[in-house]
Amino acid sequence: MKHGRKIAKLGRTHSERRALLQGLATSLFRHGRIKTTLPKAKGLRPYAERLVTHARTGTMSARRFVRRSIQDREILSKLFDEIGPKYKDRAGGYTRILKLGNRLGDNATQAIIELV
Repeated sequence: MKHGRKIAKLGRTHSERRALLQGLATSLFRHGRIKTTLPKAKGLRPYAERLVTHARTGTMSARRFVRRSIQDREILSKLFDEIGPKYKDRAGGYTRILKLGNRLGDNATQAIIELV
């Protein structure tokens, strides 16, 4: 049964999944949109939105919380100086997932995840 299953495991261990999501989130905040597989995009959405919600507050504790996930100082400052204030009046839903076709090599469903 799938009761209470909240995260996509993505066929990885906890530490591998954490590293994957950190890298995807860093790329998302750097470029504004990234192309990946649909399950990875769906797994990234709550992770990235939680980071943006913390960046909206702009407090020191929020910066320390986000610093654990985003190691790149340039992206961290961009998140708190540009992205966070941009969504100050928005109640949530900072990302959008657009489905693309299947990848030719392995027929994996592709998607674009972007900041709204």
